[in-house]
Amino acid sequence: MRLSLTQEAASHMLQFILRRVVVLIPTIFFIALISFVIIQLPPGDYVSTVEAQLLRETGEVSQAELAALRARYGLDRPMIVRFFIWFSRVLQGDFGRSFQLGKPVSEVIGERLGLTVLISFLSTMFAWAIAFPIGVYSAVKQHSLGDGIATVIGYIGLAVPNFMLALMIMYVAVTQFGQSVGGLFSPQFIDAPWSFAKFVDMVNHLWIPMIVIGTAGTAGLIRVLRNNLLDELNRPYVTTARAKGYKEVALIFKFPVRLALIPFISTVGWMLPAMVSGETIVAIVLNLPTVGPVLLGALRAQDYYLAGAFIMFLAILTVIGTLISDILLAITDPRIRY
Repeated sequence: MRLSLTQEAASHMLQFILRRVVVLIPTIFFIALISFVIIQLPPGDYVSTVEAQLLRETGEVSQAELAALRARYGLDRPMIVRFFIWFSRVLQGDFGRSFQLGKPVSEVIGERLGLTVLISFLSTMFAWAIAFPIGVYSAVKQHSLGDGIATVIGYIGLAVPNFMLALMIMYVAVTQFGQSVGGLFSPQFIDAPWSFAKFVDMVNHLWIPMIVIGTAGTAGLIRVLRNNLLDELNRPYVTTARAKGYKEVALIFKFPVRLALIPFISTVGWMLPAMVSGETIVAIVLNLPTVGPVLLGALRAQDYYLAGAFIMFLAILTVIGTLISDILLAITDPRIRY
């Protein structure tokens, strides 16, 4: 009987995951379509940006050259035609060429994607590692001194922008220790090929963006977990379990914490893309070689293919984060599988 129940649960879990994966395919397509349209809503295009730049520099511009540029980049075609050409190439792994940088988009993204994913992953793990114990302690020890301190720190973390925290850390590092904490590498390793020494140097620089980017997420997660756990601790089943002789620690982690984690886990869907898109200003302040500053430059220059590829990357991160959170929620609460 137990074996059949296990097989049934596994079957429901597999069907649940397959349903989610099937839904993701049209979701990514429509996100790509909407993103491509929104990028091109501002008046003008990349050639208009080039025209304005030439007028500032030389005071004259050749309309024939501008027309040739539009034909070269396919900007003389209707928007929907450009989208389907671009999306069909994306499915083959070709994201086009950056108008602004004159390089393949995949090459531009590849230069910064790995470091962006690494910083985002470490920031997410930092947020979870700090928020979980503080949130549980704050709920269990409600109205205690520790709860009050955690609440104040949480509000400060929510109120202080990440870029302000980055500026504060840089100011303290320069004025008190005489060191610059910007970038991910020391000057001698910026253009150097990868080696163990460069890897160690990067690790020594990673903790600052990890803390700065993860702080806002940490503060929010503490509040979510604390409030949900407080609701669970006041339910009758907790009183009943105490009356049956459950030890307090085992009781808290077996029942209330497991249920309180459901909204906590669901945040994975938005935390991954938020860590990437939300680090743009922090990346500029800390001079980080991530995708945020390049995305901002692509949007300002109306570099459609480069901006579209980055937005697709954020969309895929959102979809992957949502799928991960759905699977974790189904594992945590079996009712979700049905």
